[in-house]
Amino acid sequence: MKKLRTVDLTFGAVFVCLMAIGANITVWFPMLAVPIGGAAVPLSLQTFFATIAGLMLGKRIGAISMITYILVGMAGVPVFAQMKAGPMQLISPTGGFIISFIFVAFFAGLVAERSNKPSVPMYGLASIVGLMFNYGIGVTYMYVAMNTWLELNISYGVAWVSMIPFLIKDTGLAFLAVLFMVSLAKRVPSRWLSTAKA
Repeated sequence: MKKLRTVDLTFGAVFVCLMAIGANITVWFPMLAVPIGGAAVPLSLQTFFATIAGLMLGKRIGAISMITYILVGMAGVPVFAQMKAGPMQLISPTGGFIISFIFVAFFAGLVAERSNKPSVPMYGLASIVGLMFNYGIGVTYMYVAMNTWLELNISYGVAWVSMIPFLIKDTGLAFLAVLFMVSLAKRVPSRWLSTAKA
């Protein structure tokens, strides 16, 4: 297994901080809400940063940075949404979305690593794959939580419908992630990107 470099640890730590900022950006700036369907959807940037972590750092370092983020939050540091912390956040109805960030970074990074060079189609596919894991895991977990320990008895379809505004918002942010990575690929040495071959 390839050893972790100092720069890998540094970039991983940066993304732990970015995840904490992305989870709580509307705490500091309440006006940052996206109006969708008459509702104000909080501009959480966690999925965006988890995707960027995978695209930039690759599947291994990207996933490790997300695991570290979760462990920091479970240890009591308020890095989760609404400045919350502790292991109870993982068994809340939205806990599946937190867990899914590991898979978002891993599979987005996996797609990026299989490409020979950065491109809009490649980053687009990687971002969509990450988004699918984000909502596939998150919504399924929420459905199970609401129908078991919360005893709310909702259907799987209702669980998905309730997340449509957030899915629209995160789809738009996934597109921004693609544009960001394409721009970044033109400005930084290829060895810093997940598409660089060992």
